[in-house]
Amino acid sequence: MTIFRILLWLALAPVTALAQQAYPTKPVRMVIPFAPGGASDFVGRILQPKLAELLTQQIVIENRPGASGNIAVEAVARSAPDGYTIFLGNVGSVAINPSVFPKLAVDPLRDLVAVTQVVDVPGVLVAHPSFAPNTVKELVAFAKANPGKVNYASPGSGSQNRLETEHFRKIAGLDMVHVPYKGGAGPAVAALAAGETHIMFVTASSAIPLVKAGRLKVLAVTAPKRIEPLPDAPTMMEAGFSGFETGSWQGIFVPNGTPPEVVHRLFVALKETMKSPDVIERLGRGGVEVVFSDSPTAFTLFVGQESQRWAKAAKEAGATVD
Repeated sequence: MTIFRILLWLALAPVTALAQQAYPTKPVRMVIPFAPGGASDFVGRILQPKLAELLTQQIVIENRPGASGNIAVEAVARSAPDGYTIFLGNVGSVAINPSVFPKLAVDPLRDLVAVTQVVDVPGVLVAHPSFAPNTVKELVAFAKANPGKVNYASPGSGSQNRLETEHFRKIAGLDMVHVPYKGGAGPAVAALAAGETHIMFVTASSAIPLVKAGRLKVLAVTAPKRIEPLPDAPTMMEAGFSGFETGSWQGIFVPNGTPPEVVHRLFVALKETMKSPDVIERLGRGGVEVVFSDSPTAFTLFVGQESQRWAKAAKEAGATVD
């Protein structure tokens, strides 16, 4: 290195360090791939105040529903990689969609950088109160006695909710009709509560308010154990379906090319956010568990493993886009 280059590096180094320390200097946009009312929106709006406090900048939530989350993934992937666009992705939008949609414009594993997991959301099997079965056993018996007359809602053909129901349908030997909705779990859950459909696998946080209001009833939870907000609801294992354990993890991603120092800044701020007693308590009321990654690298490896796992599940279920 020449003397001139050394002097130039010394002159620029403090400026570069200062710029890194200054991030963020303006509001940060958090893109949520589903409409208000679902688990992602629930989680994002609980993280928003504490994360804004720690970053000393406003966090602006932008709901970008459509195409089972693919619209939001593409919007984030094509955003400037400067840390001012962050993505609250989930298992469906990041790990499942690439195996269900044959021609995605972007590849989440290639075009996004994983920062950290933030939560794991247990699932529940819910039904409209007017639906006769009150247990999973009764549901199976009813559906077998009425082939093709029980329908189930989902947020879309490639959603985790769809794959869960297809897996259940397959192992129970049931003939049920799929009714997909657009915009995330919110519209599908609202349709179920309105009596448009019979049953649905959905995240607990999306269903609990309607269950408490008597507009939905719970047949089972997909967590390995019963959850605190719904202590009387049995697990799928208790209902006779051993190994039927699923959850919907969520985590923060940024566009590929985002500087490592910005990724680290976000990782640290998110870690402190998820330690907040208020955040933990509010998430817990929706049955949501805080799960934090050891590092961005650890989360990257986890997402890769999840992509492989759900690719296998999608193939076995024969899931395709309607």
